[in-house]
Amino acid sequence: VSPTVYDKAKVEKTLGQDPTSFEVNYEVQKNIIYKGKSTVSNGDFEYSFIVPKDISLAYGYGKLSHYANNDIHDAMGFDTSIIIGGINTNALSDSDGPQIEIYLNENSFVNGGITNSTPTLIANVFDSSGINTVGSGIGHDITVIIDNDNSAPIVLNDFYTADLDTYQSGEIRYHFPSLDAGPHQLTFKIWDVNNNSSEVTIDFVVQNDLDVSLDRVYNYPNPFTTSTEFIFEHNQACNEMDVQVQVFTVSGKLVKSIHTNVYTNGYRVNGIYWDGKDDFGDQLAKGVYVYKLKATTIDGRSAEKIEKLVLLK
Repeated sequence: VSPTVYDKAKVEKTLGQDPTSFEVNYEVQKNIIYKGKSTVSNGDFEYSFIVPKDISLAYGYGKLSHYANNDIHDAMGFDTSIIIGGINTNALSDSDGPQIEIYLNENSFVNGGITNSTPTLIANVFDSSGINTVGSGIGHDITVIIDNDNSAPIVLNDFYTADLDTYQSGEIRYHFPSLDAGPHQLTFKIWDVNNNSSEVTIDFVVQNDLDVSLDRVYNYPNPFTTSTEFIFEHNQACNEMDVQVQVFTVSGKLVKSIHTNVYTNGYRVNGIYWDGKDDFGDQLAKGVYVYKLKATTIDGRSAEKIEKLVLLK
């Protein structure tokens, strides 16, 4: 079941911008105190959370909204008789902001990596007191800012969902509209229910996928003794690619060729394994080698990069 708990309704006004119209008061109940997921067992479920300090302290009627499904049936219901308000003067002291792990498109994304022009922000967050999504405290929204444009923050309160059976951790997913090609910087900020904040900044590069592009081509570990893995980033998400790694001596002699076919769910390929042996199965001598990594799409487009590795054994 997916419960959503709303703060009290607020009175707002229409804009009254049309010459023939006038301002009209209306009520709206949209500030979310808690949004999560709970396990249902034999028809019963329960959940708990800490109410944010940013709620309106006046007492009034909040709202519980529940939605459930079991892949066969849907169920929903609500309750508007719950009283919300006041403050707990004996609440536990908390001065630490939330912990943040942030990615673009996939959890293997690394700072400075490649994305498409419409990446998906993935933020995994944790706080012992819970995350503030109310949106009624000035400056206490979950926000993301692109390229230091503080005049246009994107508010993500409604995109947060707590993890199953806990109020302490959750995830934000947000799909960006089209971004210009080139380097960008993203700053993500989030608050806990006690109004402590945390912020993290990452860099990324938007590349179109018309031409194949490779970046961050390396092997790990490097130097190595017994085995290593080749890793690279690209701009061909959800495409099938033929990957070739050729290892050469510094004098230019080809000693090892590796071919593999990969289907890319994201923008990073991990784990092309090499045991440090040549094409005949013999252990190569220790020293410096050069390798060329080439990636080719099924329609023949390709890109390649040349790097160095060191074999210690």
